[in-house]
Amino acid sequence: MLEQQQLFRNVETVSIRGPASLTDIAAYIKKEFDKKYNPTWHCIVGRNFGSYVTHETRHFIYFYLGQVAILLFKSG
Repeated sequence: MLEQQQLFRNVETVSIRGPASLTDIAAYIKKEFDKKYNPTWHCIVGRNFGSYVTHETRHFIYFYLGQVAILLFKSG
């Protein structure tokens, strides 16, 4: 879990450094999780969205980073 926490700190750094779009942030998270924890991860980043997803057991996280919600899950 510490590696995952570090990855999210990196996301904070990426988003603070410059004008990263929400799509860029989602792509960064997805690619990093695919590399570190094997595919197939899906990531949704936004300020207002609904979701209904199927995910593998113990492979789902939903949290806020400031005012932006991040939904990350593994499926497939």
